[in-house]
Amino acid sequence: MTARFAGPADVPVDVGRDEAQRMAARELADPRYHADDPSLLQRGAQWVLEHLADLLHRAGGVAPGGYAGLLLLVVIVAAAVVAVRLTVGRVGRLGAAVSRMDPPFEQTPRSAAQYRQAADSCAARGAWALAVRERLRAIMRDLEQRDLLAVQPGRTAHEAAAQAGVVLPGCAADLLDAARIFDEVWYGGHPATAEMDGRLRAVDEATRRARPAVPAR
Repeated sequence: MTARFAGPADVPVDVGRDEAQRMAARELADPRYHADDPSLLQRGAQWVLEHLADLLHRAGGVAPGGYAGLLLLVVIVAAAVVAVRLTVGRVGRLGAAVSRMDPPFEQTPRSAAQYRQAADSCAARGAWALAVRERLRAIMRDLEQRDLLAVQPGRTAHEAAAQAGVVLPGCAADLLDAARIFDEVWYGGHPATAEMDGRLRAVDEATRRARPAVPAR
């Protein structure tokens, strides 16, 4: 099979089938013929929409209850995802709460100066809960180093404050207040503040200046 094309002098020229196909392909490759073609992004979006529509059509036919059943299934899955996220969040918060249930005093205590330094460092970066804990530890460790309080790592903050208040009756109320602040923050979940750290700092200074009561004779 041959195709006839007009030459420059309008003289018919016989062209073979393969040559005709090549000539047609070159002609169609001209940008003028593709000015209105969709862009690559448009073709990609069209492909996604077509496949999504096909997927939904097939899912609607398979799901019990048709499209209504499919919609219900989507709602159930979404609710399950939300429930899992909430549960994970609660578990994370519970883990943080459990870590705060540790005893307030360390089994191998550091020095009072080290606790004060740690408290100052925490306060400088706004970690007020940690500052409160380290400040309380500094108060009690200072009394232990002065032999005014026995070393008992497992006791509570309230117990330590009550025992120290017997030796330093002038600071008894302040010591109990410091223990209360610690308990509210670490066990009660109250947000710690700079004022709380300042209060414990004042108690620390007061107890450092205080002298034990002289036993009556």
